[in-house]
Amino acid sequence: MKKKSIIVRAPVLSRSGYGEQARFALRALRAHEDEYDIHVFNINWGRTGWIYEESEEREWLDSLIAKTAMAQAKKELPQFDLSLQVTIPNEWERMAHKNIGYTAGIETTQIALEWIEKSNMMDQVIVVSNHAKSGFETTSYDVTNSNTGENITGYKCTTPVHVVNYPIRHFESEDMNLELETDFNFLCVSQWGPRKNLENTVLWFCEEFQNDEVGLILKVNQMNNSIIDFVQTQDRINSLISQFPNRKCKIYFLHGDLSDEQMTYMYNHPKIKALISLAHGEGYGLPMFEAAYNGMPVIAPNWSGQNDFLYAPAYNKKKKKSFKKAHFANVDYVLQPVQKEVVWKGVLVADSMWCYPRKGNYKMKLRDVYKSHGQFKSLAKKLKTHLEKNFTAEQQYNKFIDVLKIGEVDDEEVDHMFNKLVVGE
Repeated sequence: MKKKSIIVRAPVLSRSGYGEQARFALRALRAHEDEYDIHVFNINWGRTGWIYEESEEREWLDSLIAKTAMAQAKKELPQFDLSLQVTIPNEWERMAHKNIGYTAGIETTQIALEWIEKSNMMDQVIVVSNHAKSGFETTSYDVTNSNTGENITGYKCTTPVHVVNYPIRHFESEDMNLELETDFNFLCVSQWGPRKNLENTVLWFCEEFQNDEVGLILKVNQMNNSIIDFVQTQDRINSLISQFPNRKCKIYFLHGDLSDEQMTYMYNHPKIKALISLAHGEGYGLPMFEAAYNGMPVIAPNWSGQNDFLYAPAYNKKKKKSFKKAHFANVDYVLQPVQKEVVWKGVLVADSMWCYPRKGNYKMKLRDVYKSHGQFKSLAKKLKTHLEKNFTAEQQYNKFIDVLKIGEVDDEEVDHMFNKLVVGE
């Protein structure tokens, strides 16, 4: 069978959520390399840094980028059968015979009009969670056709939208020699920005545990992992915790590139007991997913992308039926409009909403996990078992490739159809 030529336009080297999304797509394609001739246009993602580790995968990625650049310089790029564009929809365009947009979606209740217009240019859309899919399928606008003047009621995305979750990935633990003075510590892994709600994460933690020897480890940055970023992030943290000069709780700050092995060490550290995410919304929530499949309890609202993996089947003996049960410390929230300062033309819509976790309930869940850690650890172990069974790399890679193939007809089918028409087979 002839290989299908595919161009992947994505931030494949970026140390970001979109970077990991791009690498997942390429790993899926690599698992089916006998079917695809892969080319890569690498793009930047904001001001995030790049992965730097020397590895076999990095060499393979570099070879694809170099192969594509060389073919472009010689004007020998093929007419691509398929394009896969891993970025926000504003940047999607028709590049091949069949075009697929692959995005994390939006963390709010609706997508922008521009996203609908771009989505309808694509043949398929792939998103990382059912929350993201909902944004594409439920948003509509009343618009006027600029060419005809026709008023269109309920203009919406008509392109099929498919969900493919991330797979679990296991790594050997690499000792970081963390010097933790406190025996019970929470972990927060995040990039600092309005959506992540870090200020309240820290302030409300300090309020709850100001008289307890409990720790919060902040693995955070603002844009990248430079020295300037370190200083600025540290200043922001110090400004917050200075409001609690007599607190007993500890705040630990980690900055810089950590390997998958080092992150695995933290998720399994005997003194690090749970992961916190108080974000207003997530496309998926990779740190929560990583913590969950490592068996670490998670504290988070039950809204947005994390709901795809923080729930697991349970059985009600009285009703004799199965149901999906939250296997995490579920923080109450209210849905309200996004803050004015985060509105982003063509991306974050002013009328859209996201979740605002309730302060009192968040503090109560922190206390519950602290006092009854064994109960939440038991739930986390059950969730880990569920994820290990249902989120394997092979399952997710195959699901991703199946979406790429939707609507395709293989060469044997074409030959068979030709024979039927021409020779009446």
